[in-house]
Amino acid sequence: MIDRRQKVIGELLPPERLMMTPGPSSVDPRVYRAMAAPIVGHMDPWFTKMMDDVQELLRQAFQTSNHLTFPISASGSGGIEAAVMNALDAGDQCIVCINGAFSERMAIIAERIPAKVIRVEAPYGRTVDPQDVLRAGKGKKIKFVGLAHGETSSGVVHRIDDYRKVADELGALLVVDTVATLAGIPLDVTKQGIDICFSGSQKAISAPPGMAPITVNTRVEEAMHARKEPVRSWYFDLTSAMNYWGKERLYHHTPPITLIYAMREALRAVLEEGLEARWERHLRSQQALIAGIEAMGLSLFVTDPADRLVTVTAINIPAGIEDAKVRLQLLNEFNIEIAGGLGPIKGKIWRVGLMGYSCQEANVLLFLAALEKTLLDQGFRLPAGAGVGAAIQSYQHSSQPAIVGAKK
Repeated sequence: MIDRRQKVIGELLPPERLMMTPGPSSVDPRVYRAMAAPIVGHMDPWFTKMMDDVQELLRQAFQTSNHLTFPISASGSGGIEAAVMNALDAGDQCIVCINGAFSERMAIIAERIPAKVIRVEAPYGRTVDPQDVLRAGKGKKIKFVGLAHGETSSGVVHRIDDYRKVADELGALLVVDTVATLAGIPLDVTKQGIDICFSGSQKAISAPPGMAPITVNTRVEEAMHARKEPVRSWYFDLTSAMNYWGKERLYHHTPPITLIYAMREALRAVLEEGLEARWERHLRSQQALIAGIEAMGLSLFVTDPADRLVTVTAINIPAGIEDAKVRLQLLNEFNIEIAGGLGPIKGKIWRVGLMGYSCQEANVLLFLAALEKTLLDQGFRLPAGAGVGAAIQSYQHSSQPAIVGAKK
């Protein structure tokens, strides 16, 4: 006999973690408050008017006036799929710059259209050489050049301007994944000539996961309307999704209303602080983190400082130290969550995220102290207090720490 008696399940009480992963980041209490607001219908006049606010805030964050700018109801991977699906028809050729797990995802999606994908690769921890991209595309009809601005699987950043020049020489669109960089490091969609740019809500914006902001310029809009065949994904067809986010407000799907509330409030916080002040805060904290890590006798996975992604720092795991054991102790003893490596570098690096609300001086100092204690417990020899001391000196030699949410 099956026991059909009701099983009593207790109230949901998640632990309060300090999120220092490559995503999600910790969420500002004001964003949580916005999510507690009453649900209204997604066709309610109040809600459809509020959607204008979200679009305008996103345009400011992306630094663009693109009409087609809105958050897709999906994760950052949904943003990749929407960008690729709307840009390519079956048989089109594209180049994808691959230097990690997430940039490779763009190629995988394009291959399923199926498009002819030219993969230009670099090892984890390095950038893709723009000249390799140019050589790979010479003499071919290339529809787009795609890359991850910040590759979080290895902590590498690409300099967008270099690839815009290559795309121009090839007569191609430029598609850029800014999931890990929007609102965390300098980005200007219009000035940098990005044709399709998408991001994620859960990283430097510091909203909950589940929304993928995207912006598309008029060049791409015209190409989408001139397609010979419909986009192969109904859900991610931007022309129909934009009917809901456009003036018509035609029903497309039921969006995650509370996540849109959260996106609005998180973007308000971004712009109240000011983009430049926010970029400076992220850079200052990463420099302090690096100073502390190196003072502890640890090394960084990305050897060229110019290639290091500000929002995610990859740290080499010392010989004799167990990756998972360190991360578990940080979680259980200090409520700090960081991430390990992926793919070929699994077990070889730790990935530490400093994004949005998580990116604060107190969090950097706490993490360094917690990591020192954890490593000492595992028998790793290091100078006591060296990491925290070096980070404090780094902060003192930079400008005063910004208050999260403060106006510029």
